[in-house]
Amino acid sequence: MTRLLMLVCLALVLPGAAAQDATAPDAPPAVPAAPPTEAANVATTNAPLIGNADTGRQLTYTCQGCHGVEGYRNVYPHYHVPKIGGQSTEYLVNALHEYKRGTRRHPTMEAQAQSFTDQDIADIAAFLSELTP
Repeated sequence: MTRLLMLVCLALVLPGAAAQDATAPDAPPAVPAAPPTEAANVATTNAPLIGNADTGRQLTYTCQGCHGVEGYRNVYPHYHVPKIGGQSTEYLVNALHEYKRGTRRHPTMEAQAQSFTDQDIADIAAFLSELTP
């Protein structure tokens, strides 16, 4: 009788256990990656962008009239604006960011700089810094 009772119990329990094993995944579910830390975000956003001079050359079409970039006629020959061809990348990036933030004042330059992304500024600086002054 005990033997029969054990067989009946096993007959009832084993199919349920087998079904549960069949639906169980072979590997534990993937744990989602932890979101980046604030320090990682800061490091990424503060990393200097690499400028592309070819793209920068295309973006400087509005700069050429006033700043007298070599090969272009200055439309304001009597208005003295700085020649920016050959200027250092760091100077150009800093100046454009200051105009963009409004901490460096000139209405035309502020409007120009505000239209540029950070990558645009890096590209423009890369191109202009390669020119011979």
